[in-house]
Parts: sequence; structure tokens; C-alpha cells
Amino acid sequence: MLDRSLKSAVAVFVIALTLGSLRPAGATGRPGASAEAAMLRAYTAYVRSLNAHAAIPAFARKYGLRCSACHTAWPELSAFGQRFKDNGYQLGNDRDSPIWQNNAYWPIAMRTTPQWHFENTTKQVTDAAPAGKTISQVGFDLSGVDFLLLGTLYTNITFGLVPTLDADGTTGLEAAFVRFDNLWHSPWANLKVGKFELDNLLSEKRFTWLSANGAFLYAYHYLPVGTTNNFGFGDNQIGAEFSGHSINSYTRYSVALLTTDDGTPGLPSGKSMDAMFTASRAFAMGSGLGPQRIGVFGYLGHRPTAFDSSGGAPIPGTGSANKSFLRFGATAQLWVGNLELIPLFSHASDDVALGTGFTQKPTWNSALLEAHYVATPRLMVQGRYELLRMSKQGDPGTSKTTGNADAIALGVRAYPFMFSRDGMALHAEFAMTKTIGTVPLSGDGSGVDPVTPTTAVWSRSLLLAFDFAF
Repeated sequence: MLDRSLKSAVAVFVIALTLGSLRPAGATGRPGASAEAAMLRAYTAYVRSLNAHAAIPAFARKYGLRCSACHTAWPELSAFGQRFKDNGYQLGNDRDSPIWQNNAYWPIAMRTTPQWHFENTTKQVTDAAPAGKTISQVGFDLSGVDFLLLGTLYTNITFGLVPTLDADGTTGLEAAFVRFDNLWHSPWANLKVGKFELDNLLSEKRFTWLSANGAFLYAYHYLPVGTTNNFGFGDNQIGAEFSGHSINSYTRYSVALLTTDDGTPGLPSGKSMDAMFTASRAFAMGSGLGPQRIGVFGYLGHRPTAFDSSGGAPIPGTGSANKSFLRFGATAQLWVGNLELIPLFSHASDDVALGTGFTQKPTWNSALLEAHYVATPRLMVQGRYELLRMSKQGDPGTSKTTGNADAIALGVRAYPFMFSRDGMALHAEFAMTKTIGTVPLSGDGSGVDPVTPTTAVWSRSLLLAFDFAF
């Protein structure tokens, strides 16, 4: 059962959401605005009365909240955390805008994960073993560093900037966007422009998984054998997103137009655009069940299949003869006491022109069930099972089972402390993936396909880590 402090926080949160959804007869102004303000005052007063534990450090230092205010188990968002994010990382008080902040405040947190891990892949062809052998790697390692800069530039103007530093010294830019919140004084109208994560209920960026096999979803990244497509649903994309939500974020939607290079900076290779939509609805069930959310998502993408050339080399930006691909599905977030269940189903297909040797459209389906048991605010046990099945290969001569995948992951996260300046999770995880005819896309990042297209390849990860932010 949840401890006493978290039960009290949940009670205040439920009462606040009820107030936020009411509007007295004849009231004027934004629907629920006065009730929302009362909600924020009540909740803020409560969390400030608690001990000095805080959420992700940058926002903890800004608002003085503890981690359980916005997270079920950091970095996963709670219902209140989702609402805070939807509102542009604003609580609606005088701390929202940087002009009211102490000059010493800097909206940045840094996250890294020193770790020990073991990786193992079967059926690997080598010079000494042409039929394949098992290759293992083990040792201490580093994850690199994420620099998390998120906050407000001004009232209702949000920014996000996530530079990364890999363990080998390579730098990158995971996200960079500006968001205009509450346009026309309405939570139903928000505009984000830049590079950002696609808005889906199951986020790979807020994963509580860290291993090479565990922190990877086939539903988001799989592409059929022989494809020329480079799309990854879990990759951050570049474009513009228009989104909205109800006062308590129980109802949410987003529509995005995105460039066609899978988040690669620079002008796109073609002149078409990709489109993405999501919609979800949460229902307050009572009896300790918490809000139950269901959602749908869809992505219509395009890739050019012809280019103008000079000296035989394609000229960037001249792509034409665009062909489409489709991803759509449904997901949910269900609570049964302290147990959170996240099922997801998706269907995918690519145009026949988006592959080498394709004579028909490849199609495939994936399904997963993820479970989190929040034993206490400082201890979470988790598991996930995912499967992917090909319905139709692009090349009819390819075995129908080639590319099929099964993945399982088990883990535990313990949080010994989370203060306003820093926090840490002790993380243990085991994950394994089986693929047919191909080397797993997850795993240690190296490997070759097996000798035959019907051979099963296993990839396994065991990881022990210190996951901390400051």
C-alpha cells in the first residue's frame, strides 16, 4: 500500500481535480478558472507543508514540490505531472515567469547513469564459427549525460532544450523547441515548434527502462527486411504540433506536421510533410482506482523515391515521387490500486516502393503490455512483454516469420533519496529479445543476421546502474 504522505497527496489531488472541473452557473471568464486557481493554491499549500523532497531538480528548485507531486516513479509522469506539462510547465502562480525568479535560478538538470552490464547475442557468424556462436560482453560503462533545460521564457511561452554528451565525447541535440501555451486564453490551443518527442501515451523518453534490450520498443522502431525507410516512431521529430487539453488534462489531443527526415536537422530531402495525431480520454473511477486513460494514435508518413542528380549523385532536397507509410494504434493507462498497466497495439504498413525487391506492401502488427507496481513512493517493480508479427512481407519469397520478435523485460527501481538539488535511483534490470532470421535491433548494437532466415536469435541484457539527476 502507498504510505501515508502519498495517500494524502492523492486525496488532495482528487479533490482538486473535482474542483477544477466545476463551473458555477452564470460564471464568466475561462471555464473552471476560479476553481483551477483554488485547486493550485490548495495543492501548492499542501506540498509545501511536506518535507524537502522534490521532483526532477530543475522544477523542484523552482516550485518547491516533492517528486511524488509530478511522478509516480521518476521519470514517469503522474496525472498531475501530465497536467503540469500540458500547461507549459506552469502552476499558474508568480513563479512561472523567469522575470520573477531569483537570478541564481537556472532551469537545468543533468542526468547520467554509471552502470555495469552484460550483453549476450546468439547465432553470430564469425570466421572461426561460420555456423554461428554466442558472443558475450561484460563490464562497467557510462550512459553519457543528458542536459535537461525546460521551463518558461515568459508567461505561456515554454522552451525545451536537451543537449546530449555521449560517453565517447560525441555531442547531440535531442530536443529543441518553443511552445506557445493557452492561445486565446484557452488550454485547447497550444503550438509547439522545433524538435520534440511525438505526443503518445507511452513515452520512450520517460522510460523507466535503461538496458540495451529493455529501453527499446519494436512497436516504435521495427522496419521490415529490405526496407529503405528510416522512420522511427520513438525518435524525436522536427516540425510543428498543435495540441489541446481540458482543464484537468483528462481529455487531450495533438496534431503535428513534421519534416520527412526522421528528426535530422537541415532541409528535408523531399517536399512532402508527415502528419501525426493523438487523442486520449481519462475517466475518474473512484474506489482507489485512479484515472483510467485510453488513447489512439496515427502517423501518415512520406518518403521520396526519386531524386535529381548531378554526376550521378542525388541532389539534396530534390526528392519526388513520394510514397507513403502508415502507423496507427491504440493504448491505455489503467490503474488497479498501486498497479499500473499500459497495453499498446499498433498496425504498420509501408508502400511497395519503399523497399528493395518489394512487390507488395509489407504489413505487420505489434502488441505489448507494460506493468509498474509502485510498492511505495521509493520502490517500483516493473515488467513488460512485447511481440511483433509480420502479416505480409514486401518480398513474397521471404519467409513470413522473418522479422518476428518477442521481448520480455523485468526490473526494479529503488529511490533512496530525491531532494531539490539531486536524486538517485538504484536500478536493476534483465531483458531479452528473440528475433527470427535477423539480429535483434536492440541488444549491444552489433551483430549480424543468422545463416538462415528462419533461425531464432536471442539477445540478453543484465544491467545494474545508478541513475541520478542533479
